[in-house]
Amino acid sequence: MAFNLQSRMKLRDGSKIPILGFGTYELEGSSVIEPLTWALDAGYRHIDGATWYYNEKECGQAIHTWLSKTGTPRSEIFWTTKLKDNISYDATMKAIDASLSAIGFEYIDLYLLHSAIGGPEIRKECWRAACDAKKQGKVKSIGVSNFGVKHIQEMLEQGVELPVLNQVDLHPFMTRTDIVEICQKHDIALEAWGPLVRGLRFKHPSIVSLAEKYHKSAAQVLLRYSIQKGFIPIPKSASRERIISNTQIYNFELSEDEMKHLDSLDEALITDWEVTTCP
Repeated sequence: MAFNLQSRMKLRDGSKIPILGFGTYELEGSSVIEPLTWALDAGYRHIDGATWYYNEKECGQAIHTWLSKTGTPRSEIFWTTKLKDNISYDATMKAIDASLSAIGFEYIDLYLLHSAIGGPEIRKECWRAACDAKKQGKVKSIGVSNFGVKHIQEMLEQGVELPVLNQVDLHPFMTRTDIVEICQKHDIALEAWGPLVRGLRFKHPSIVSLAEKYHKSAAQVLLRYSIQKGFIPIPKSASRERIISNTQIYNFELSEDEMKHLDSLDEALITDWEVTTCP
């Protein structure tokens, strides 16, 4: 399949999400404004945020300013944010309203439970709130982040509306085949929040070899792997050069054998937060 920066994936609820996003993790407060503006200028239309990133208001400022400057309609931007803490139904509804107020939009394109922490009953109540917020038009689509097989299976057994997407740490060194399998079986899209392995494997011989073969950077090889796997990668960078470079992944294609080899590099590498096995 041919991809480009405007390519979108149709989610199980009919919404369409750009397959390359811009992550805003670790760009707290005003430090997000310039990189986010560069990303929008470079053609990114999918922006991934979270209450826990402490930059929703600033993301909103950057996006609103850019939309006004360019005359681009709000509908062109796909904005994701996440619930910081799983506490209760009421707390989730308040958190959604707070995120809407911070970003300054009439709706959120995709709202995720940031994790499964809290146990079955609390998860169920928080998810019920997300479902109701969707019915009320506050959010267009709802999903989860860092959910493991157990948590997806729990939702299946409850018979609730399934998430459109599960955002987890996915890359050749953490393939999570069990999570990928259950999500694909039930048409739950997979979003890779650590597609660049946080730079920890840029010098791995296999990555270096492919980068040299295709005259690409290690980051570009890893992002190409992600989209060919059918994932939605959301790389983050504070460098204008790298933000632009991360979009230049559409003029080469990894072979089937190369993809299989990259899959074989799995070492269950934890790059940041690992809560997919929480109770």
